[in-house]
Amino acid sequence: MDLGLADKVAVVTGGSSGIGLATVGALLDEGAKVAFFARDEARLNEALESLRAVHGDRVHAEPCDVLDKDAVAGFRDSVARTLGKADVLINNAGQARWATFAEATDDDWRAELELKYFSVINPIRAFLPDLEASEAGAVVMVNSLLARQPEPHLVATSSARAGILNLVKSLSTEFAPKGIRVNSILVGTIVTGQWEDRFKTRAPEGVSMDEWVEGLARDRGIPLARFGRPEEAAAAVLFLASSRASYITGVQMEVAGGVSRFV
Repeated sequence: MDLGLADKVAVVTGGSSGIGLATVGALLDEGAKVAFFARDEARLNEALESLRAVHGDRVHAEPCDVLDKDAVAGFRDSVARTLGKADVLINNAGQARWATFAEATDDDWRAELELKYFSVINPIRAFLPDLEASEAGAVVMVNSLLARQPEPHLVATSSARAGILNLVKSLSTEFAPKGIRVNSILVGTIVTGQWEDRFKTRAPEGVSMDEWVEGLARDRGIPLARFGRPEEAAAAVLFLASSRASYITGVQMEVAGGVSRFV
């Protein structure tokens, strides 16, 4: 299926690893021109070198802190110079903060709320004029199933994720007259670098990563009996960003293996 993304300019935040990197690669495979940023310069440069070996100058990347609005605005200008004005914005930056309510400090709450909100607010503010000028303007948020199905050991993250779910609906209504669609995916448990780090510190001795993850999927009652892969989340992102989803806005698409309990 042709998604109509060829020659479109897409921007991906948090694009150097996990779902972000899988999304960058999938967009490039569809013929899009892709710019991405992340804070970890070494990891970003490694990803950029690998992608350029295949896709040449259709990919651009720079280190940038998504919470620094001036830096994000500078990145927008750099994208415009190298690839052109953005048609698609994928907001992917952010990670989970493990803490119960009893454990979370005031600083934990402030940091988590700032990260979840301004990792979305700053890029949208920066790229909004480009998206308004595009004939195919689209924003896709990579959100979490925690937004609708919170977990007590992720209380601050779950709360912030719910706020982003609400923001998607608000922006989809506000931006519709501008011709910009706003959607999100709600991911369940996806095997990314965060889970690899947890495996190193939490798995019993002698248990492989695959065995550990399989056990966790079983314990969590995931109907598909496994964790998801970054490329599976990326495929959902691409659909919502594409012209194939031209009459879809304000939705939350689950990519969670059937684990949600709500209707």
